[in-house]
Amino acid sequence: MKNFYILIAILFVSLSTTQAQQLPQFTQYMYNTVSINPAYAGSRDGLSLTALHRSQWAGIEGAPRTQTLSIHSPLRNEKVGLGVSVINDRTGYENYTYLYGDFSYTINVNEDVTLAFGLKGGFSYYGLDDNLFTEPSVLEDPFFAEQFNRWTPNFGAGLYLSAQSWYLGLSAPKLINNDNNEFNQYVALEQVHYYLTGGYVFDLSDTWKLRPTALAKVTNGAPLSFDMSAAVIYDEKVYLGGTYRIDDAIGAFVDFQIFEPLRVGYAYEYSISDLRPYTTGSHEILLIYELRAKNTKYKSPRFF
Repeated sequence: MKNFYILIAILFVSLSTTQAQQLPQFTQYMYNTVSINPAYAGSRDGLSLTALHRSQWAGIEGAPRTQTLSIHSPLRNEKVGLGVSVINDRTGYENYTYLYGDFSYTINVNEDVTLAFGLKGGFSYYGLDDNLFTEPSVLEDPFFAEQFNRWTPNFGAGLYLSAQSWYLGLSAPKLINNDNNEFNQYVALEQVHYYLTGGYVFDLSDTWKLRPTALAKVTNGAPLSFDMSAAVIYDEKVYLGGTYRIDDAIGAFVDFQIFEPLRVGYAYEYSISDLRPYTTGSHEILLIYELRAKNTKYKSPRFF
């Protein structure tokens, strides 16, 4: 199996043209919005810290492992929000790290609706695991003679239109097509990703709510990715939902408000793609810690 992944790596650097992988995908995307849309920074009416770990395609050696950490908050001037987001994504011998700062400015469309404009700027790291270079077949390949590990700058932008019960976002977190390879023989471009997100909260009773959400991702040279999810919310403390990613996976998630600042969640995805015979599924663990401002225009916690 180890030799198989070495072969994949060699093929990777031998192709004349290849596209860099897409940004990571998540089951609980609705809680990780600031990672893809800088206009979301400061929208939680207080300090918000979110940590997420995803183990994708369990049972497959070298499958993606992703960790994200984000923190954001509005400033004393509530129109301005600031944040920092970090993503570490490892697949096989490849490692991507994204370190970005987020800025948002919010205007009032009317008494209930706000529109935020966001900018994201920072650096992306691309590197190959040192273990790859211990194999003789790799050391003998001239393509590996150069330096692969490198940082490249990038920036992104986004819009976030929201009210107490709904939201709509449009963003492109990376707008520069950096080439992760310094050779002339092939290119490994960071493709621009466009995200469209949305959701709504329906009041079913005094204690029950229904929250459908959706995410569409468009990338040059890759199929359209479309996620749909729906969650029932009990007493604003328990969230139980299901998700579907077209031609890829179905899943379920549960989140608990342990106490006022802390929420924990778990999600599981079952593959319905060609990988189904080789994997037992994907797992996510979520932690959210928030300190809401005392003076806020929202009567209840934000549901997205």
